[in-house]
Amino acid sequence: MAHGYWRCGRHSLPAVFQLYFRSCPLAGEFTLFAGLHDCLAFLKHFQLSSQDVGFLRTVLPPDTERGFYEYLQGVTTEGVTVRAVPEGSVVFPQVPLLEVEGPLAVVQMLETPLLTLVNYASLVATNAVRMRLAAGDGRRLLEMGLRRAQGPDGGLSASRYSYIGGFDATSNVLAGKLYDIPLFGSLAHSYITSFTSLSDVTGQTLVPAGGGAARDLVSLCRRWLSRVCTFLSLPEDQVNMSELAAFISYASSSPNNFVGLVDTYSVVSCVVLGRSGVPNFCAVSLALDELGYRAQGVRVDSGDLLRLSLTVRSTLRDCADRFSAPWFSHVPIIVSNDITEKGLVSLQLLPNAVDAVGVGTNLVTCPLQPSLGCVYKLTQVSGRPRIKLTEDKDKMTLPGKKTAYRLFGQDDCPILDLLMVDDELLPRAGEEIWCHVLSRGGERVSVTAARVECLHHVYYKDGQITMKLPTTAEVRSHAQRSLNNLPLKHKRLQEPVPYQVAVSTRLQQVLREVMEEGVPTPGQAPPAPPPAL
Repeated sequence: MAHGYWRCGRHSLPAVFQLYFRSCPLAGEFTLFAGLHDCLAFLKHFQLSSQDVGFLRTVLPPDTERGFYEYLQGVTTEGVTVRAVPEGSVVFPQVPLLEVEGPLAVVQMLETPLLTLVNYASLVATNAVRMRLAAGDGRRLLEMGLRRAQGPDGGLSASRYSYIGGFDATSNVLAGKLYDIPLFGSLAHSYITSFTSLSDVTGQTLVPAGGGAARDLVSLCRRWLSRVCTFLSLPEDQVNMSELAAFISYASSSPNNFVGLVDTYSVVSCVVLGRSGVPNFCAVSLALDELGYRAQGVRVDSGDLLRLSLTVRSTLRDCADRFSAPWFSHVPIIVSNDITEKGLVSLQLLPNAVDAVGVGTNLVTCPLQPSLGCVYKLTQVSGRPRIKLTEDKDKMTLPGKKTAYRLFGQDDCPILDLLMVDDELLPRAGEEIWCHVLSRGGERVSVTAARVECLHHVYYKDGQITMKLPTTAEVRSHAQRSLNNLPLKHKRLQEPVPYQVAVSTRLQQVLREVMEEGVPTPGQAPPAPPPAL
């Protein structure tokens, strides 16, 4: 396309593209916008190198003009201006997330990169929000999807955008380093099964948290295991000693972060028959407590998670009472194992003692909807509004350069997003505003807002990012405020009420005029071809 623009001298014409989506994902009625930071970083460094142009010479037709390659060599984004909605904002169909203005060929070339950076980021962030809503505010959500993500780039993006969407921590250490996201981790089943007996941990010692001489951790844990088994009426010879060895090894290396994974050798048997799991966890945790450390959690990764959480909690409380360790009754219980949005909803409906949930596959791969479906459409060239007309009305575009405003009611909650021609007078609070609601076939309605907020801000101009970008934590905070401000009826996971997006009367008129201009009347002859050069 760039070559075609260049050959007919249109490559430098001023043009406007807008990036938006047509419908909300995951059967919901809102989307969380994410990916702006990555878009701006890409724009700032966008330029074709000599090697890039050299490669293009090998794949384009051999008669491609030398001048075109020289043009590509000089392409930059210095003439590009980007207006956008703040990252972390709740957004709705047809509202431009990005408006990209600049030379026609250049902004055309930006289409695929920008869509790539926004589509996945916004989808994962929205999926994370829905899971947070499903789980409720009282439980920690842990992103554990790196192993199941679509490659390392997808894994890193998923960690960042799930955190923005409301998850509390990630197992992705690189994401923690790059984006300052809190980290969470525990030992794996393979770590536990790698141990065969207590002889594998002979000589493990641990210095008490308050200082002093190192203690023999193995002997201390054995003594506590005897006390726990006696109290729980469990035969000590049925406990899996290789699992105990693994717990001791892990605890000695991370006494301040000990999280026990208790289902390696069957959760039910470990609780009911005493063969492993919970009794071993209790023994090692109480041994650590004697040395001034506290276990950080117990994790269950298989079985009936809700029922098992109640059984584990009961055992922890009993041991807390028996051994005068009140804190032990409150050790967080963490569950994982192919957790879905529906499974998270059950946490609010069924009895359980779950404090935290690890989610992986169903968060980062978004199996219910693999793509958000953002589009990047031309809306203006050389100051003239442009439109895409099609038999599919859902794919028709809104012409012209536009600005979006959010209108708020007396309760300071958003009631409608209004799209206006860029040079229109700003809508004002307290004044009657007539507009046309898109989801109602353009029905004309009157709205009086208590407050009006412009959604679009200039983030990129003259080859530079124009404002200080927020940190990942700041974007997350903005997302939480934006979501908290959205009425519950729009956030419901089942049968949510659609949020209203409307166009101004003038934009409606522009749309009508451009449609009439683009559709020839019956019997009208096609325009004459241009004279031959």
